[in-house]
Amino acid sequence: MMRFVIYRRVSTQEQGRSGLGLEAQRRDIDIFLHAFTQVPWEIVGEFCDILSGKDDNRPELARALDLARRKGAELLISKLDRLSRDVEFIARTMKHANIKVATMPNADPFQMHLFAALAEKERKFIGERTKAALAAAKVRGVKLGGYREGSLDRRIAALKQTADDNARRVMGIVQPLKQAGKSLRQIAVELEKQGIRTPRGGAWTAKQVSLTLARLTRLASVPVDRVAEPTEVKSAESVVDRAGPAAGRAPLGSRW
Repeated sequence: MMRFVIYRRVSTQEQGRSGLGLEAQRRDIDIFLHAFTQVPWEIVGEFCDILSGKDDNRPELARALDLARRKGAELLISKLDRLSRDVEFIARTMKHANIKVATMPNADPFQMHLFAALAEKERKFIGERTKAALAAAKVRGVKLGGYREGSLDRRIAALKQTADDNARRVMGIVQPLKQAGKSLRQIAVELEKQGIRTPRGGAWTAKQVSLTLARLTRLASVPVDRVAEPTEVKSAESVVDRAGPAAGRAPLGSRW
């Protein structure tokens, strides 16, 4: 009976959490076991590292090699680069255990050395291409480095402040209408009638009105030094009605 110790590896914690890379490796290994192994076989252990292939200090690989040696088993991997892209590392590992590569079921040690050399060359090409791309981006003025401490927090705070300001802008319209028993849809229609657009310049919907009212409820306990008055579009008649005598209506008892 053939015995195997399975070893899988992904480079990042994100790949480890998603499981996608590990599942693909397991699929390749299962195909090898069921399609290319002619004699009965047994899995005596499975190990997985979440480390870069450049890191030679891999605790799970060390455990896998130790178990393979003690059980007289072969180390089974999905692809050669899951072990390493370094020729010296692969050659050193092959001295401690027989290695089977699921995607190269008929490869002998000599062929694996050749493929290891190609993998090492490809790793160098990847590094050179990455450096060249970063240098070109820097020349174009692209800021490199990804996340900068505090930048995300400031961005979130700015977006929140903008949303609060937009809600306050229509507070004088939506809250009285809501208190008067108007539906969310009716409030949206009224905002459209007055020519007030959403923060993104679109038409109001009941959902947007609901979100705005919820935000205003949350802001109710927050002191506001100054609330911008919403822009209202009213007819001339309604303006005169609210203005009283100063708008040109003669007071009672006048000779006019």
